[in-house]
Order: sequence, then structure tokens, then C-alpha cells
Amino acid sequence: MAATKKFLVLTAIGKDRAGLISELSEAVVDTGCGITDSRMTVFGTEFALIMMLAGTWNAIAKLEAMVPALQKKLALTMTTQRAEERPVREKRVPYLVDIVALDRPGVVHDVARFFDEREIDIDDMSTWTYAAANTGASMFSVSMSVSIPSELHIGRLRDEFTDFCDELNLDATLEPARR
Repeated sequence: MAATKKFLVLTAIGKDRAGLISELSEAVVDTGCGITDSRMTVFGTEFALIMMLAGTWNAIAKLEAMVPALQKKLALTMTTQRAEERPVREKRVPYLVDIVALDRPGVVHDVARFFDEREIDIDDMSTWTYAAANTGASMFSVSMSVSIPSELHIGRLRDEFTDFCDELNLDATLEPARR
């Protein structure tokens, strides 16, 4: 009988330095786990990571047990949480949303509320700020993946989204995901 896969979400944060991803991924491999999904980035001088790991019950337990030593060795703050594989969501259509606007408080909240009111799931989101090339104005960018219920009329949703963006002076696109 094949061992059933178990899942663990691992988070880590600490000072950025060369080699962190290599050292973390080596620890994962050494326990017999695999990385099924991950996001790693640097915020200012801080390294941040979240990853979902899969393995046998023994491999997951081994990784959990080594976290305190790994935290100390890598000078990271780490947490773990047992998880389950996300069930297949039928009758959902994946779309990509990209938004650019002058930076102001509340953009993420406004956009999240727009999708929440229509029962559209935000599956992944990245945001960042930057200075506009010619003017130096502070700009804000949002990129997200959403899952739209298949019963929603896409043409009507596009019209509502366009109106919403026009009201808030957001430059945006809503396109089918092509993955």
C-alpha cells in the first residue's frame, strides 16, 4: 500500500542573504519532502517565504522536528502548519487581473471588496510600488489570479469592472488565464 501524501505549509522570514533558498530547499529534500508550491521574495532587507510541502507522514514529521534547529542555523523565524491539498474547484474560470494606479491607501481593499461582492475568489496576489518614469509619481501595481464562477456573465462582469476602475481612476485589465 502506497503511503498517503501529507502536506505542510512552512513560512520563514529574516534578513536576506545569498544562499537562503538553497539551504532551505536542501533541508526539505533531506527530509524526503517535496515543494509543491512556493513564493519567495525580498521586502527591503528582509527575506520572506511561504511554501507548501508534500511528503509521507514520517517525512513531514521529520521536517517539523528539525524546524527549531533550522531557524537557529539560518537565523530565520519559521512557522509550520499542517494542511490538506486544495480540492478541485469545479465551475470556476481562472482570470488574471492587473491594475496600475497612483499610490493611495485603500486600493487593495477596494479591489478585494469588488471581487468579494461577486463571490470571485482571489487565488494569488502581488502588489508593489514604484516611481513613474517621467514624473517620479508614486505608483501602485496589483497583479492577481482570480477564480470566477462559471455562471457569472463575463461581459457584464467586464462592464462592471471597467466602471469600477473608471470611478477609482485605476488602469486595469481582466483577461482569461492562459496557463
